[in-house]
Amino acid sequence: MLFMKGSPKEPRCGFSKQMVEILSKHGVAFSSFDVFSDEEVRQGLKTFSNWPTYPQLYVAGELIGGLDIIKELEASGELGAICPKVQKLEDRLKALINKAPVMLFMKGNKQV
Repeated sequence: MLFMKGSPKEPRCGFSKQMVEILSKHGVAFSSFDVFSDEEVRQGLKTFSNWPTYPQLYVAGELIGGLDIIKELEASGELGAICPKVQKLEDRLKALINKAPVMLFMKGNKQV
């Protein structure tokens, strides 16, 4: 989860923009939350995380850090090991096809 200023499509600060660019470049699967959309979350998360600035990146519920730390992880090659990747379409399809002994892909559901 990326707590940022703005959204990935429209970052509202340079640090958030750089963070999105790094995560996207490495194919990291992430959701985001615009801290400008909720002042209580914006202020409360600073206390909760003991991290005074945004963006803040969390993986599996744990604070990884802000932009400087993400840049360090990228430079050391550790970013890929920490962050989950976006699943490739081929891998998703293989998982779906093998979900049951017989798999039917159809429009709608069994009842309709």
